[in-house]
Amino acid sequence: MNTEKSFNLSSGISAGQEPLILAEHVNKHFGQFHVIRDVSTRFYQGEVTVIIGASGSGKSTFLRMLNRLEKHDSGRIVIDGIELNDDLKHIDAVRREVGMVFQSFNLFPHLTVMDNVTLAPRRLRNVTRAQAEEAGRGLLAKVGMEAHSHKYPHQLSGGQQQRVAIARSLAMQPKVMLFDEPTSALDPEMIKEVLDVMKDLARSGMTMIVVTHEMGFAREVADRVIFFEKGQILEEAPPEEFFGNARSERIRAFLGQIAGMASSG
Repeated sequence: MNTEKSFNLSSGISAGQEPLILAEHVNKHFGQFHVIRDVSTRFYQGEVTVIIGASGSGKSTFLRMLNRLEKHDSGRIVIDGIELNDDLKHIDAVRREVGMVFQSFNLFPHLTVMDNVTLAPRRLRNVTRAQAEEAGRGLLAKVGMEAHSHKYPHQLSGGQQQRVAIARSLAMQPKVMLFDEPTSALDPEMIKEVLDVMKDLARSGMTMIVVTHEMGFAREVADRVIFFEKGQILEEAPPEEFFGNARSERIRAFLGQIAGMASSG
């Protein structure tokens, strides 16, 4: 999508650019289960990366490690020059720069839409209520929810709640946005409204890492597609190459299965 960038995916180097996020030889276990196996990759400012793979392949766990919701056991994760480790100051600094949108919307049910969006800037960035609400109105307009600012989450559809969740993450002015299957809990007719907001966000230049099964989104918006298999990166490539000339039989089988599910639905 961002044609001005020049990516060399085989070496993980973007011409003339330092990675915003660096993962080197990252491992993660849940008990005896080795869920992330020696994963190394890089993400660049303004890049939209879509991560796909079968359930249990490790893609969501890897995403959650990028803001320390899951702790990696070994290897290095560096975000905007800050290494994620047990130092709480490092963790807090990274979380201020990394927004995340989950499968479930995680809005505060007792707060209005506006208060959900403005709470974090007021608490964590010492922004006044007036300043936060002015910015909040702009963000809610960006996701098509300005007219609902006075409502509570239970008064909204799932798609509307997810759009508010996106606005809430954007309110902290993050350098990168993580999306963990943001449409998987939505009814089919609500998926498009959320994907349209994400497409607009991508076109604005936001750095995005998206775990999803929405292949149309990946084809249209992604700069790079990463395929996880059994805790490892099996392939990463631009979407036209990934979908048009996948090197792995496993990936071709996966894409065929997804296509079959879409056509039968």
